[in-house]
Amino acid sequence: MAQFNRVFLMGNLTRDPQQRFLPSGQSVVEIGIATNRKYTAQNGEKREEVTFVDVEAWGKQGEVIAKYFKKGNPIFIEGRLKFDSWQTKEGEKRSKLRVVLERFEFLGGGQGRTQEGGSADLDPSDFGVDSGAGGGGHQADASGDIPF
Repeated sequence: MAQFNRVFLMGNLTRDPQQRFLPSGQSVVEIGIATNRKYTAQNGEKREEVTFVDVEAWGKQGEVIAKYFKKGNPIFIEGRLKFDSWQTKEGEKRSKLRVVLERFEFLGGGQGRTQEGGSADLDPSDFGVDSGAGGGGHQADASGDIPF
């Protein structure tokens, strides 16, 4: 049976990126994204539904996100779903569904944000990536064609 695990999300960061390093030196950055859905209920009432998604970004892509993104910045991501499960010290079973980032795109006309909150003009060549389709965004890809 064929299988497919692909997620596309566009939203705003709910917190500043949190970067950590594994003992091997590998970088992992965790971000949260909020996506909104507006709709009209059967009774005519306007409603909004917010979904919060945890995302992890590995290596250079994560480092770029940690450097240029902050809480509130828009982002477009492509990735895959990953299910983690573990047991707490108290013996309780826990689980979490998250997205592992494989590609992302800067949104907002190519303007990135530094960690200090100022603006920085971003050029795709800064990251070894091409301009994304749809105008104004820059994308990063985890494929072997890109040098990071």
